[in-house]
Amino acid sequence: MKKLAILGSTGSIGRQALEVAAALPAEIQVTALAAGSNVELLADQAKKFRPRVVAVADPAKREELEKRLAGEKIEVLAGREGLMAVAEWDESSIVLVAIVGFAGLEPTLGAIRRGKNIALANKETLVTAGHLVMAEAEQRGVQILPVDSEHSAIFQCLHAGRREEVQRLLLTASGGPFNTLNKGELRRVTAKEALQHPNWSMGAKITVDSATLMNKGLEVMEARWLFGIELEQIEVVVHPESLVHSLVEFIDGSVIAQLGRPDMRLPIQYALTYPRRLAAPWPRLDLVGRKLTFLPPDTERFPALRLAREAALLAARKNKKAISMDEIKEA
Repeated sequence: MKKLAILGSTGSIGRQALEVAAALPAEIQVTALAAGSNVELLADQAKKFRPRVVAVADPAKREELEKRLAGEKIEVLAGREGLMAVAEWDESSIVLVAIVGFAGLEPTLGAIRRGKNIALANKETLVTAGHLVMAEAEQRGVQILPVDSEHSAIFQCLHAGRREEVQRLLLTASGGPFNTLNKGELRRVTAKEALQHPNWSMGAKITVDSATLMNKGLEVMEARWLFGIELEQIEVVVHPESLVHSLVEFIDGSVIAQLGRPDMRLPIQYALTYPRRLAAPWPRLDLVGRKLTFLPPDTERFPALRLAREAALLAARKNKKAISMDEIKEA
């Protein structure tokens, strides 16, 4: 049985992870939960799943959470210390990091250093410190299991060959709600429209980032560290139907793709139950009558993707230069 701690349990990924846990009670036990400030939902989750400890990031919300959980025999913590305690909780075997932004980095490292496997739904952790996180994980024998649908797809496709046999990774992008708009029309879009993703149900930040393709730029950076692949080997292709979640091309010309409904519970479950595949009640993909479209990304209309790649390439060159200088100095 996997013993699960969730950082960000009241967000979109956290809520869907708890759906997975509820569907697989013989396989997943929730041991610890942490959230930002939504103590009403956090308390409801705690009463249902009976973790040993819960934490709220906002210290001002601790008293309210304690009142809501009075008599429940659940330890209540708060602030940074509470978040770290959940990340490092002794009874947990896997930690789902579903916190948005840079705040996910410190608890991710804390969990790794305690030997916990990581189900990673936080892009910024690898974008900002991929070299450090992956080195720590390797040193401690910890698995970093991707939760993003695209990275989960690549992770699955890579099982078809050896890493040295990979030609390139193809990350798919839906194109977002503005995929067909011209530059003039893009200037008039609203935040409300940006939050209406055509295929996926996600949190607000990632939905807006998907509308600008910034999310895909971050995913390119993340893939580099997750899979140890050069940036030049990672490409993006627009796939409006969101049925092919990503592809891997091997050196013999074979292309392996992973398909499924646009349902985040699928990659969440795969990360939480890996290496096993378990029967679950989610709706299945029916390919009859469906079409699969693939288009190149338009980096003129959506420059965030181009800028993210350029930033990643610049950082990679600086890192290589620093390593070379260090080796010359040692010689």
